[in-house]
Amino acid sequence: MFGKVPGFEVPQEMRAFAEKSVEQAKSAFDNYINQATKAMSVVESQTDAATSGARDVSRQAIGFAEENVAAAFAFAEKLVRARDSQEILQLQSDFAKETMQKLADQSKAMGEQMQTAARDATKPRS
Repeated sequence: MFGKVPGFEVPQEMRAFAEKSVEQAKSAFDNYINQATKAMSVVESQTDAATSGARDVSRQAIGFAEENVAAAFAFAEKLVRARDSQEILQLQSDFAKETMQKLADQSKAMGEQMQTAARDATKPRS
């Protein structure tokens, strides 16, 4: 579809700026996740066992969010290093396929986790 564009090359300064921007965004996200995880731990320590299923679902959701954002950052890092438009299109295609499969797998796992949590919540307590 798209081939190499004659004379098209990303200037080194622009590539370096893009790489630094991706690194800064990743660092900010990592800091946010660390703070959210700490806050979640504090809340969890103050709740009883009856909410353990909900906690497990929340932990799984945060884990999936971290995975997905990490994959997006890895994709962005590959994009800023791409040599030409053909490589960009291939990277985009691969990322889209991987993302769709990952989302299907994550949806299935979340459904199973929610069923387990619902079952556990309705079990008689002894």
